[in-house]
Amino acid sequence: MPSSPPEPKSPELDPTARSFGTEATRYDRARPRYPEALVQRIAATSPGPDLLDVGTGTGIVARQFRAAGCRVLGVEVDARMADLARLSGIETEVAEFEEWDPAGRAFDAVVSAQAWHWVDPVAGAAKAAQALRPGGRLALFWNVFQPPPEVTEAFTEVHDRVLPDIPNLWTRPALDTYSPLFAEAADGIRQTGGAFAEAEEWRYEWQHPYTRDEWLDLLPTHGRTNGLAPARLTELLTATGAAIDALGGEFTVGYTTVAITASRTTDVASRPRSARP
Repeated sequence: MPSSPPEPKSPELDPTARSFGTEATRYDRARPRYPEALVQRIAATSPGPDLLDVGTGTGIVARQFRAAGCRVLGVEVDARMADLARLSGIETEVAEFEEWDPAGRAFDAVVSAQAWHWVDPVAGAAKAAQALRPGGRLALFWNVFQPPPEVTEAFTEVHDRVLPDIPNLWTRPALDTYSPLFAEAADGIRQTGGAFAEAEEWRYEWQHPYTRDEWLDLLPTHGRTNGLAPARLTELLTATGAAIDALGGEFTVGYTTVAITASRTTDVASRPRSARP
């Protein structure tokens, strides 16, 4: 099952946003990191080192920014994920970002990795504008993966056989599934009433090899699998493992990391024109 997100929803409307904490340790171990070139570019185009990580999860990208010299504060809706982030030294506050209080604090960058589709794009962009210093950077990004055609074909067959009642996202390119999220993120930035410059899209292509066991470790961390009943998840993992074995036991996945980013234009707190109810 590709890492395609569910329909964008704010956390209070969908329990999936709060469900990843059940697999927090696995999530931290198995989820891919983000391109160093992206991390360095965000740090270099921000006016200073103070960074806010929205949907910080277990602190995966926060640790990458810390290694790049940033001072990072995380905001995370799931307390279990936040606890794990704190164990790695990332100061993290538990809150829905739309309701989070900056309490007079200002940041040079606001980032969100693989999480902005759980945030109302208009209210979230307005809150980011409130938290950013003039010239500060908002960067919202996602890892999108696409296995080779023969692997995708095998995973499509497994899904149709094991999960016939769940839409099969393997049947379309993952970037096509994510494209509406990129457009919605950019539109949310535009709706802040001029608080940001026009949004840009940055893309990074890279590859990552997976063994059978590494892929099976990753699979339960995705939104459309971590809610499966244990018996169905076991069936999916068993069938997927057999498919990978038949393909030689390992494969390389092509990743595209897409960032929607814009710089803060003024020091006036912005208010949203509209927000998803």
